[in-house]
Amino acid sequence: MRLPTPLLRRNKHSNKYDFGHALVLAGSRNMLGASALTGLAAMRIGAGLVTVGVPKSLNGILQKKLSNVIMTLSLPETKGQGLSYLAFKTIKKICSKYDALAIGPGLTVNPETKKLVLRIIRDIALPMVIDADALNALAKNPKMLLKNTFPKILTPHLWEMQRLTGLKKDFIEKNRLRVAKGFAEKYNCVLLLKGNRTIVCSREGSYINQTGNCGMATAGAGDVLTGIITGLLAQGINAFEAAKFGSFIHGLAGDLAAKEKTKPVLIASDIIDYLPKAIKACN
Repeated sequence: MRLPTPLLRRNKHSNKYDFGHALVLAGSRNMLGASALTGLAAMRIGAGLVTVGVPKSLNGILQKKLSNVIMTLSLPETKGQGLSYLAFKTIKKICSKYDALAIGPGLTVNPETKKLVLRIIRDIALPMVIDADALNALAKNPKMLLKNTFPKILTPHLWEMQRLTGLKKDFIEKNRLRVAKGFAEKYNCVLLLKGNRTIVCSREGSYINQTGNCGMATAGAGDVLTGIITGLLAQGINAFEAAKFGSFIHGLAGDLAAKEKTKPVLIASDIIDYLPKAIKACN
């Protein structure tokens, strides 16, 4: 697959601001690794800058987990060390600094955090990737997607898709393309349905990914995918193309990692490590 233009880096006069600034809102007390994986993947796929926003008491710990090329943002937190609804004021004030947003990995389903997620989906004027606990927050009110005209990419797995649609898992599994297309068209979003042969649908069309392997069924692999897609969005790639290329590159990196390390021992950070080889293989 031919790479999108921003990844080719042909302009010798480019600087980091030409390749976008991604904001990742993720992580909580027991799932801080999700924010680290998402942020690292966004940076590795080529975003010029990445900032990871986390509960303020976890900021110092996150800085130890992250690469020194990624910035962090301390935000108000709940008693359980998740993001508080009070964080919205800060996010709204600074959102114009960013080009794309990822929300969801490791956030928890605390009621206050869910309220924050829904407010962000409704009111923040940025292209965004909605994943994991942000999907769970959205499940009872998917019509919220129609209240914001900025591009939105949803990345559910089978169980998250069940919660979003109310359909039975068996029906979704047997009608993956039909269900994904129907949801994308109804809510004017890009729907990336994870699984064997990941499906990407929007009103623009559909794409069925052919890369990836069962070794990628490991904790954090979805967080890496979210980071990759967000990094592509930040570079100005449109939502459907970002989801399509993101799923392809994510799967290819997993295939290359599995070839050298074997499927049983694959972990999410291996996918990030093999992104440079995946990009090189596409040139």
